[in-house]
Amino acid sequence: MDDSETKSWKKTACIICSLNCGLEIKTEDGRITKIKGDKSNPISQGYMCEKSQRMDFYQNGADRIDSPKRRRPDGSYENIDWETAIREIAEKFAAIKNKHGGDSILYYGGGSQGNHLGGTYADSTIKALGIQYRSNALAQEKTGEAWIQGKMTGAPVHGDFEHCEVAVFLGKNPWQSHGFARTRVVLREIQNDTNRAMIVIDPRRTETAKMADYHLAVKPGTDAWCLTALSAILVQENLVASTWLAEHTTGYEVVEAAMKKIDVAHYATICGVNETLLRSAARRIAIAKSVSMIEDLGVQMNVHSTLNSYLNRLVWLLTGNYAKPGANNAFVPLLNLSNSNRSTSKKRETGKTAVARKWTHSPVTNSKVIMGLIPCNVIPDEILTQHPKRFRAMFIESSNPVHSLADSQRMRESLRALDCSVVIDVAMTETARQCDYVLPASSQFEKAEATFFNLEFPRNGFQLRHPHFVARVGTLTEAEIHARLLEAMGELGSANYAFLRAAARIGYTAFGLAFAWKSMRDKKVARYAPVVLYRSLGPSLPPGLAPSASLWGISQLYVRTQPAAARGAGFGGLPLFGGNRLFDAILKNPSGVIFAVSEYSDSWNAVKLPEHKINLNIKEMLDELATIDSKLPPKREDYPFILSAGERRSETSQTSIRNPEWMKKGNFGVLRIHPQDAATLGCADGDWIQLRTPRGTAQAPIELTDELQPGHVSLPNGHGIDYHQADGTLDRRGVSLNELTNTNDRDPFAGTPWHKYVPVHLERLTLT
Repeated sequence: MDDSETKSWKKTACIICSLNCGLEIKTEDGRITKIKGDKSNPISQGYMCEKSQRMDFYQNGADRIDSPKRRRPDGSYENIDWETAIREIAEKFAAIKNKHGGDSILYYGGGSQGNHLGGTYADSTIKALGIQYRSNALAQEKTGEAWIQGKMTGAPVHGDFEHCEVAVFLGKNPWQSHGFARTRVVLREIQNDTNRAMIVIDPRRTETAKMADYHLAVKPGTDAWCLTALSAILVQENLVASTWLAEHTTGYEVVEAAMKKIDVAHYATICGVNETLLRSAARRIAIAKSVSMIEDLGVQMNVHSTLNSYLNRLVWLLTGNYAKPGANNAFVPLLNLSNSNRSTSKKRETGKTAVARKWTHSPVTNSKVIMGLIPCNVIPDEILTQHPKRFRAMFIESSNPVHSLADSQRMRESLRALDCSVVIDVAMTETARQCDYVLPASSQFEKAEATFFNLEFPRNGFQLRHPHFVARVGTLTEAEIHARLLEAMGELGSANYAFLRAAARIGYTAFGLAFAWKSMRDKKVARYAPVVLYRSLGPSLPPGLAPSASLWGISQLYVRTQPAAARGAGFGGLPLFGGNRLFDAILKNPSGVIFAVSEYSDSWNAVKLPEHKINLNIKEMLDELATIDSKLPPKREDYPFILSAGERRSETSQTSIRNPEWMKKGNFGVLRIHPQDAATLGCADGDWIQLRTPRGTAQAPIELTDELQPGHVSLPNGHGIDYHQADGTLDRRGVSLNELTNTNDRDPFAGTPWHKYVPVHLERLTLT
């Protein structure tokens, strides 16, 4: 944290994507001056891409805030002190809870790509306020997949792309979006090995598609027909792993009957992929010793998204590609982000007994709650109504729903309709500018921080990042903010901490025994464990690492629930001692630590269904498949083009990097369009286009490319941010995509948005 030590390299990680590759940085005068890959990181092993060079633009953004702010009636903001902010927020949220119930408060967020540690403390505030409903970015992307996952295996899986014979990328361009360790190195290895193959299913000829042996260039929105055709070929040509299916799965007979009815030639025509190419790809999958397959936003934010997740799994399950090297395996996370048990139940009185009530649907729209999350697209409908169970307050943390969720206009309206709204963030974001209170957090390089996107198998790793800058004056860590809120609400105080603080000074073993004893006698210690750990164990930790105290509890839970994986990594024995050793290793290894080492057979133990067998028969999905021909992607004459809103490119980032000056060369925010379409519109490269969707309009320069199909256009993600320079000047570059999207365009099962299938009208602009 001391800037006087400017010559030494310091361990940290990238915060751009979910991989969080290990980095080493040099700092000087409050800036990050040099960046390189950390070869000591056990997962990334020195790998990084060019996007990691943008870290200082995050750390030193001009719109960072350093004082709590309160919104005035005229929409402007005034600085207030922390004591006032905490007191007023605690009072207002308590009043809402007392009048309308905790289920009238929605919690949104809990951490962006790199700062999940603060979310562990938010859990205490959620419980104190009785909050029952949550949402975050995962509800825009992964809930359909998670629902399918729960029905089929009950366990999260990830592909072993480093060792697979065939890699299949569905709606994903890993060259830009990554998704597995050392991505570009692994892609090149697959490309250069004649015994291996790469299959890409994507409408666009992406960087990854150009490397592929098979590019199934589907028409936009028709992935479901392509995937169904692949499974049907496997069944109809008797290419399935029959013995394996009989031993390890249930429901194959129903799937087989459905696939035998499929007219492969017809489905090939619908998805626009040559039937011969489809059959070649299916046969290559069938004969491979191992296949790994991954899906991403190209299908998860598209029509039939939940069905696509089901059909994706059928392809690799029908060929027996689970629980073996090079295939898909059930990884062991340090903290399961898919756990929907937290904050999703409430006791209601029935006579003299208390019965657990599960919050399985949202209160107004009755939308399905998956992973404990309500769909993002229904949030405005859950607020902008007179329904008695509507949301009346929002607590938003490290998230920017005004910019990142569909229909920014309605999201702004929704926030202003609430009785109270609070945001915790490092910058004055688009969302912060609509909320009643804004609480400034320390940056990810000014505090202990971590991510729980730990997806590797058989060796899984976790990295606690140490702070390398003194926290900006006026900011607090999320741990401190949540602790102060609970104390202001009268939920916790010194009586809950004193005994544990004394035990912590003796050591982890004494603390563990004391914590167990205290938890049995003081229900609040167990209920608000993260904050209690921060206040009691935190002061005894090395300087700057107090917010990592919640990891002690997570380590203890992990070794109890995953004893085999923990033992394989050297953290076996009695749970208390194994947990203590893991926590100590996390603190002492700033490059990261391997916390799980599994056997391939463990993937079967992870299957949470009877006899550890995988379920292939999901009735809702097979019923949907039976009617799919009547549900072709919608086309509108008044909006003849299809916009993919949010393409990953070299010149894109994510919205934590708000300062657009990181892009020193190239075109910023261009609309990519096929030359044939440009000619029809009378446009040349560099001309400006007006985009009009059913929800809004925008303008952008165009870039001609034959990588897209005619009728298909794309805009990059992460642009259109309202960035205020130090002098107050507004710098807005690129298109804010969600000014164009519609909340009604969403998956009927999981509610995920159709951001990759937005009908749009294009018109050439004449600039004067």
